Amino acid sequence: MDLDKYLVGYSVFFIALLAFNLLINSILLKFATNLGIRNYTENVVRWTLQTKPSLGGFGFYIAFLISLVFYMIFEGNTEIFTRKEYLGILAVNSLGFLMGLADDAYNTKPLLKFSVQFLCGIILVCTGNSIQITPWDGFNVFITVFWTVGVMNSLNMLDNMDAITGSVSLAIAVIGFLYLILTGRLISFDTVMLIGLMAALLAFLYYNWHPSKMFMGDSGSQFLGVFMAIIGIRLFWNGPDIHQQIIQTKQFLSLLLVFVVPIADTTTVFINRIAAGKSPFVGGKDHTTHHLVYHGLRQRYVALLLAAITLFSGALMLFFIQQTEDWGYTEVALFALYYLLVTTILFLTTRIKPRHGAGNFAY
Repeated sequence: MDLDKYLVGYSVFFIALLAFNLLINSILLKFATNLGIRNYTENVVRWTLQTKPSLGGFGFYIAFLISLVFYMIFEGNTEIFTRKEYLGILAVNSLGFLMGLADDAYNTKPLLKFSVQFLCGIILVCTGNSIQITPWDGFNVFITVFWTVGVMNSLNMLDNMDAITGSVSLAIAVIGFLYLILTGRLISFDTVMLIGLMAALLAFLYYNWHPSKMFMGDSGSQFLGVFMAIIGIRLFWNGPDIHQQIIQTKQFLSLLLVFVVPIADTTTVFINRIAAGKSPFVGGKDHTTHHLVYHGLRQRYVALLLAAITLFSGALMLFFIQQTEDWGYTEVALFALYYLLVTTILFLTTRIKPRHGAGNFAY
């Protein structure tokens, strides 16, 4: 197998798609008028009072489609249109983007959003993309739907400040890409999809870095949510590790470390809002990201910090799995303790009162 051919091909594809997405985002900004800029009279809690076009999802979805075409041409493989596994991936990513686009344009009801997320999970199950972690099919179906809905909501909730979701998603994609290399799956469908996503995210972050010119919008966060849910299933839930082993506790804890930031933020928000007698599904300025700013950290550094936590957690996972072939109770305890430590620290940022009060935050 000619590895050089793939390295050159992937590199050219990444650079070309990065340039293309920068161009697409620039053109969209020129023509955008009110997409994602909702009714000013709506009772919506937002971090910033500025209104900017929500265009991130367009670049992500276009990059996804281009990646599919590149995979077919470069690999000479048209099985995307014949295998239900790939058709399911195409369907749920399209659904996520379209549902998010509708929400950006019309501010859809939460029940409709949840229904589409639930449908995405069901489609993944029906097309052979379900999590296979137990011998009980019913439980596997439940976990798949729960995981899909959970990640879509987590990344949507994390999109509450400039560059946060984009940076964390890019860090997760980088860890996934490295994981594919270490597990000998560099030449694969998943690799092409991740390269396309990384190019699209870099191009988007160029315009979304604080102070941003565009927002991601639900079209972007819902697409990223279902895309990352699939990556989690294919690489960590179901995929073999570096030693070609499939051990449930190792897979589960590895996944927790890679997705530690969105899971920890969503868990923190749910706990705090329920404790305060509020609905966890209503927006607010009470995320871990907001509290980091309340404590004096500038917005752009919040994005860098959470991306760094994701990268460090993923790198730690890759290192220990590579060095540890015999997985046992010690490794389970270390991974679990690390996850709980990061989650607890992020949670405590929301419980410790800022020195100068929540109103005096830095930009």
